[in-house]
Amino acid sequence: MNTLLHLTARILIGLVQALPLGLVVILGRASGAVAWHLDRRHRRVALANLKLAFPEKTEREIRGIARENFRRLGENYLGGIKTAGMDADDIRRILNLRGREHLATEADGHNLVFAIGHFGNFELYARAGLFLPGWRFGVTYRGLKQPALNRLLVALRERSGTLFFERRQDSGAMKAALREGGLTMSFLADQHAGDNGARLPFLGHECSTSTAPAVFALRYRCALHTAICSRTAPGRWRIELGPAIPTHKDGHARSVEAITTDVNAALEIAVRKDPANWFWVHRRWKPASRRQQARRKPPTETGND
Repeated sequence: MNTLLHLTARILIGLVQALPLGLVVILGRASGAVAWHLDRRHRRVALANLKLAFPEKTEREIRGIARENFRRLGENYLGGIKTAGMDADDIRRILNLRGREHLATEADGHNLVFAIGHFGNFELYARAGLFLPGWRFGVTYRGLKQPALNRLLVALRERSGTLFFERRQDSGAMKAALREGGLTMSFLADQHAGDNGARLPFLGHECSTSTAPAVFALRYRCALHTAICSRTAPGRWRIELGPAIPTHKDGHARSVEAITTDVNAALEIAVRKDPANWFWVHRRWKPASRRQQARRKPPTETGND
């Protein structure tokens, strides 16, 4: 079964990468439109999430955003496959980066941490290094359950030249790379983080949130920024770097929860700016588990200090 899945996936990837990007975008949006009608489970999740985050919007507005979101997801998935096989010159024609000035004060040889999310064609985060010469780029990911498909995905991503670290298996290699310096490390920070996450507000409602960007920024004395991938036109994207999020105040480290609250606030701005650009089909606002409730304690610092 693994072999069949691997062969099927290789054929599909080869077909997508052989097509012009414009056609890939059209096919992606069409597949997303089909999924909107057929995928009842994820449609319900997206609608419920949007209603929770935007109670002021009408039912018609909510459904309109959700339908466009499904089209964007189809565009991004197929677009991610296509762009993974594109060379540097082609990538520069369809992707640009803004916010480089926010990194101007960073010293050479130091590390940077980026808090990223499932915005736009998020596979393009791995190509941001084209616009920041002199830095090594690293990204964490969670491997697929099917070994053959996981190997194929890793091989596809590694063409970018970015270092990929599996969250559960490569922590030692990631820490060694950070100790070497000159590394920008990106952590996805917008999905449900399970029992180990901090219960913090996002889009007006509390949810389990990954503290990885804050933890690593503090541990390795890195500057912390957000990076958002936005769709600017069909088959065109932009990565925008945000201002540094303070990790210290008055010479003392801020709490992980306070830093992460500021990360969430920055991601919220991006979601509200273009709601259809985010990943609404994920169950972001799951209730706190018994384990989280048992270890919960009052915060010692607000995120807006």
